[in-house]
Amino acid sequence: MNDQFIQLAYLVAAVLLIRGLSGLGSPKTAPRGNLTAAAGMLIAIVATLLMKGVVSYTVIIAGVVVGSTIGAVLALRIQMTAMPQMVALLNGFGGGASALVASAELLNYMREGSEPTGIVPTAIVLGILIGGVTFTGSLIAFAKLQELLKGAPLVYAGQRFVNALLSVALVGAGVMMVMTPLDLNPFYVVLCLSLLLGVLLVIPIGGADMPVVISLLNSYSGLAACATGFVLGNSSLVISGSLVGASGIILTKIMCKAMNRSLANVLFGAFGAVDQATAAGGGSTDGRTAKAYTPEDAAVIFSNSRSCIVVPGYGMAVAQAQHAVRELADTLEEKGISVKFAIHPVAGRMPGHMNVLLAEADVPYDKLVPMDEINREFPETDVALVIGANDVVNPDARTDKGSPIYGMPILDVDRAQHVFVIKRSMNPGFAGVQNPLFFNDNTMMIFGDAKGTVLALVKSVRDLV
Repeated sequence: MNDQFIQLAYLVAAVLLIRGLSGLGSPKTAPRGNLTAAAGMLIAIVATLLMKGVVSYTVIIAGVVVGSTIGAVLALRIQMTAMPQMVALLNGFGGGASALVASAELLNYMREGSEPTGIVPTAIVLGILIGGVTFTGSLIAFAKLQELLKGAPLVYAGQRFVNALLSVALVGAGVMMVMTPLDLNPFYVVLCLSLLLGVLLVIPIGGADMPVVISLLNSYSGLAACATGFVLGNSSLVISGSLVGASGIILTKIMCKAMNRSLANVLFGAFGAVDQATAAGGGSTDGRTAKAYTPEDAAVIFSNSRSCIVVPGYGMAVAQAQHAVRELADTLEEKGISVKFAIHPVAGRMPGHMNVLLAEADVPYDKLVPMDEINREFPETDVALVIGANDVVNPDARTDKGSPIYGMPILDVDRAQHVFVIKRSMNPGFAGVQNPLFFNDNTMMIFGDAKGTVLALVKSVRDLV
């Protein structure tokens, strides 16, 4: 196949990838953007398969069949509530694939007895290093999200020193590998230390920081793919990897801004490792007690309101209550009550988690209002309904300088006339701190599973004449 034709195909693919990524910036254009990017990637793959360097189409077709089968099964069986775990796992697969390709290319040089030159040795090291860190780091993130490991930070004495020492050793081995690329000893050291460092970098990160971690690991997977593109001399892979890496970094910055924390604090601050004995207490510091209401009690206030803002959180995702929440919104609107949804940037376990769940339940996009816009409406709102959210509605973030979440932008639900909070218990959120919102005079707790409680609330509202 003519090399010029292949390069032209790569150029078209790059344009489509950029257009697709641009489309993902808005909910209205996201489906079209996703399809555009997919078309670009398909063109890039077909162009690559038409190159003269393909050794065996049989092996490639077998890989496509196996991979497509696994992907189809996962797509059909994975619930939307488990999407954060899925994204973490796919990030890991991307990083692992890049590390394997870079390693295979190095071994191929050794088999042929030729030494890589130019930028290739450095690209091989980066592909293995970043890919290895991404692979094991993503597996740990998956395990935390899947609750195979505890979501709380795992810390130990001298942790930062150990990580720094490993990083220095990894850089040293990487330099040796670039200088003597055909020596397998530095290669083994880089590979093993990369895999180990990925584990050690993620285990001290608390569950509340998972949106930041997932977006960062997504960036890592893109950077690993970009490095592998330089290894293979494939411009399409370089461009697509650069786009993923850059967009992941931008998203990570947005997530950190939404939490009013630096990336260094997220990675090394062990957010959530606080005094759990104090945090888990059921009462507030000033002796107030929470007021428990039933769905029947709450229905009376809902029915007499004019406006309601729903604040979804991870509890809604765990209970798979998004369809019940949509039913509640429809029921309230049938009674002439205005309903909107307040979306905090880091609510849930991945960027856009709440948007994805509510979209699955066919909640109109124009009812999903970002935090900066919805906050001004809370003082004029009759009822705020918090479903499984905790840290993103904690007023201590505004007032208590001693709180670990102080300075984090929150949803100002405490300023609504009435606040209902649906929770299983009084246990704190992933940040590990108690929420004084639960003890305010205008707050009423409704204890129970989110899905069952919302459905009971729907029935009670409908039963009222």
